[in-house]
Amino acid sequence: MRVPKHLLRLHQLTAQELESILTLARVIKDKTRRGVPHRSLEGKVLAMIFEKASTRTRVSFEVGMYQLGGTAIYLEAHTTQLGRGESVADTARVMSRYVDGVMIRAYSHSAVEEFAAHSSVPVINGLTDRFHPCQILGDLLTIQEKLGDPR
Repeated sequence: MRVPKHLLRLHQLTAQELESILTLARVIKDKTRRGVPHRSLEGKVLAMIFEKASTRTRVSFEVGMYQLGGTAIYLEAHTTQLGRGESVADTARVMSRYVDGVMIRAYSHSAVEEFAAHSSVPVINGLTDRFHPCQILGDLLTIQEKLGDPR
């Protein structure tokens, strides 16, 4: 499966990629329910940049990284160099040297697009003014679990 480098909007995924992601999510969820470790992100670090706070987004990403063997770092945008006037491009380039992925919850989708354009690690859109791909993926997984495959 070719996984997109960045997950900025859901319609960038092919039907096959979308189904692969949902299948993997079901496998991981089942293993977690049964107490079987799934350490696929062992040693990986995810930076989580929040322009707007969200308890659910923060907890879900932190717990997910922990359960998969990785570490999540919580950053409020206003306490980083972004809040001191550093460009999005510079922040993306520097952060890419230290972490394995970045999740951004931002007001402006264009800021997330710009960050991704200058990042050498995968960028995940945690919510913007235009798209919320992780929420849609979660909703699709729930629909499949509750109602079965809609096809």
